[in-house]
Amino acid sequence: MIQQPVLYIVIPCYNEEEVLPITAPMFREKLRQLVAQGAISEKSRILFVNDGSKDGTWEIIQGLARQDEHYLGICQSRNRGHQNAVLAGLMEAKDRADITISIDCDGQDDIHAMDRMVEAYVKGSEVVYGVRSRRDTDTFFKRFTAEGFYHLMRWMGAEVVFNHADYRLISSRVLQEFANFKEVNLFLRGLIPLVGFPSTCVYYERRERLAGKSHYPLRKMLALAFNGITSLSVKPIRMITALGCVVSVLGFLAVIWAIVMAVLGKTIAGWASTVCIICFLGGIQLLSLGVIGEYIGKIYLETKQRPRYIISQRTYDGGPEAPEKDCQ
Repeated sequence: MIQQPVLYIVIPCYNEEEVLPITAPMFREKLRQLVAQGAISEKSRILFVNDGSKDGTWEIIQGLARQDEHYLGICQSRNRGHQNAVLAGLMEAKDRADITISIDCDGQDDIHAMDRMVEAYVKGSEVVYGVRSRRDTDTFFKRFTAEGFYHLMRWMGAEVVFNHADYRLISSRVLQEFANFKEVNLFLRGLIPLVGFPSTCVYYERRERLAGKSHYPLRKMLALAFNGITSLSVKPIRMITALGCVVSVLGFLAVIWAIVMAVLGKTIAGWASTVCIICFLGGIQLLSLGVIGEYIGKIYLETKQRPRYIISQRTYDGGPEAPEKDCQ
């Protein structure tokens, strides 16, 4: 008889007091259905990760944990961002569960895709990516920029799954190996494929947010995209090198041209042309220094080896008075 896997549904939360009371029962019902079908063990749980919320999110999580043992919660000591919150939940669950499914708590991702994810795991896949089949609910600008980002990441040499965010199933075996990745600058959708192991995709349609507002405005999306590119690829630095070579060749040719014109007595004093050349070269130099500085900054942060998250409270460690615990 095949033993049913223990599933932990990992749900990062930041200021979600409006949507959490709506989606928490949905996740509980899905867990109940999977248990009833014999797909997962009764020991499966829902693990909420409070990412330093400033509203009543943690209090709601604590209330849910008191009402039902299937709800668990951990609280970070401060806001560390979505990627670190997901990582905290995965690392917390890796020794407790056979499989984990990470999903946002806003209700946009189709929770019924979990059935197919678990089926794929039973058939041998250690990682199952939830992939959006289409982006009809997005604005044209968001759809264009999001798809452009995935194409850019691939062109930069990063191994990412097209139209996949952070809705995925990961086996404990993969998480044990992933724990050896010590990057401070996290971009999980690019790091998970680097671990390897058999993987597949499950396609689903994404809906509108059930309540509350998105915590990923354009500024944060651009920051995540830039962090992903610089964390997974050195191609921008190679492009700077290539650009420097091209500009150097053009500059060398311009020097030869200037000398020839001076010898022939055809030089014309031109203020505009001089300013344009100086501005062009100055702009390229500043841009190049900025990109190089971004990489140096990441190296600086990595060498400090600061903890990527700190769990201050757990609902299953004695409630709100639980002692602080540092986690790498």
